[in-house]
Amino acid sequence: MIGKPITGKSFGGCVHYVVDKKDAVILDANGVRMQNAFLITQDFNQQRKNRPGLGKAVGHLVLSWSNEDLPKLSNTIMVERAKEYMEKMNIRNTQYVMVRHHDGNNPHMHIIYNRVDNKGNTISDNNSYGRNIKACREITLKHGYHLGKGKQQVNRQALTGKEKSRYELFDAIKSAVKQSVSWKGLESNLQAKGIQIDFKMRSGTNEVQGISFEKDGFKMKGSAIDRAFSYGNLNAQLNFNQQREQQHIAFTENSPSVAHQIREVLGTNYQHDSQPVFSSGKNLLEILLSPEFAPAQSGDQDDAKIYRKRKKKKKRGQQTDQEQSNGISR
Repeated sequence: MIGKPITGKSFGGCVHYVVDKKDAVILDANGVRMQNAFLITQDFNQQRKNRPGLGKAVGHLVLSWSNEDLPKLSNTIMVERAKEYMEKMNIRNTQYVMVRHHDGNNPHMHIIYNRVDNKGNTISDNNSYGRNIKACREITLKHGYHLGKGKQQVNRQALTGKEKSRYELFDAIKSAVKQSVSWKGLESNLQAKGIQIDFKMRSGTNEVQGISFEKDGFKMKGSAIDRAFSYGNLNAQLNFNQQREQQHIAFTENSPSVAHQIREVLGTNYQHDSQPVFSSGKNLLEILLSPEFAPAQSGDQDDAKIYRKRKKKKKRGQQTDQEQSNGISR
């Protein structure tokens, strides 16, 4: 299961898009009338007045599953999973409407909720992306839903807002880490992509406690972008890259070239300038190193000799027979 939390300003636009979609089915609602989009919007806006200073009062959640999970997803089950998800996201005691859509490539549903709860308090959206990842993973594992193959499968073109920025950071950091063997190198590679690293230090010490990445004013913790981008995991990956690079350099320096190995076979005192030149204009070493050179196998040479001997023997036998025949005729 994958979730996408969104906040907005207009209940009217969001409700009409979700409810009036072709084949849309309203599955459940709380605190709003379900007859049509107009009444739902009216009820949301009435409660919104309790917190007039809150610009983005619209909460919009999109929950989607793999097609492999379709047999497990009745309307009743989808409502249960949506409520379970909302509880984990700390979205409680407020108006909402749940709608299932049948367009697109995957089974999915929309949840519109009021960020002004029934008591007039604001439902926080702080770290909603991090909480979303955790909630979806817990529900997926608990109910045995299909686990996706990772962020590589996400359609980047369909992303907008914070989610788009998050995946841009993910792609850039992943590429930069592959090319880096140190923190200095990683910082340099990311700066070339317009990304800054911010280290969070443990209070009163020089010990790094966490890491964030920022691009074009958008800043996010490494672990919220992907678990592999926490400070600890990145540090371990860079150390591994460095060890692999050192091993590669050591192997290259200690591995003799093909030409050197041939010279060793021919003799340590066999110098290039002293090599005999053949009719082709090449010396022995050049012939051995040429791509078309393919030495004959000893087995092939033996077979050729045997064939020639047999042919000569047969020819001699024929000559003897002919001589005997001529003697008899005379």
